[in-house]
Amino acid sequence: MYSKTFQPKEAQIERKWYRMDATDQVLGRFAVKIARILQGKQKPIYAGQADVGDFVVVTNAKKIMVTGKNLLLKTYFRHSGYPGGDTTETLGALMSRKPEEVIIHAVKGMLPKNKLRAKCLKRLKVFAGAEHSHGAQQPETI
Repeated sequence: MYSKTFQPKEAQIERKWYRMDATDQVLGRFAVKIARILQGKQKPIYAGQADVGDFVVVTNAKKIMVTGKNLLLKTYFRHSGYPGGDTTETLGALMSRKPEEVIIHAVKGMLPKNKLRAKCLKRLKVFAGAEHSHGAQQPETI
């Protein structure tokens, strides 16, 4: 006797919009909450192989809190694709330049490393200030 794998139908998937304020939230713990909503783990129809997650709008990304010496010690690496085009940047420098990227990078690391990751990240909208452009979707505040 075995049970069949549950596969939610497209008509069963109901996507909601959530708004989360990053003011005074610890970066890692906040990213975990966002990743769970993007994957849809809070829903009764959650299936690991299916994309059932919701949309998340994050505001006040520049007011996120980082603990310890991470602003000085944590580094981000990127490469332009050209010879000698590698760049290393500290968390503090990236926060002052693009605070949205810090949250996106943290959430990206907490999502599964498969094809669902890109689909989940498309539903994440991050804004540095309190204003966002998704008021028409009437996001529910968490």
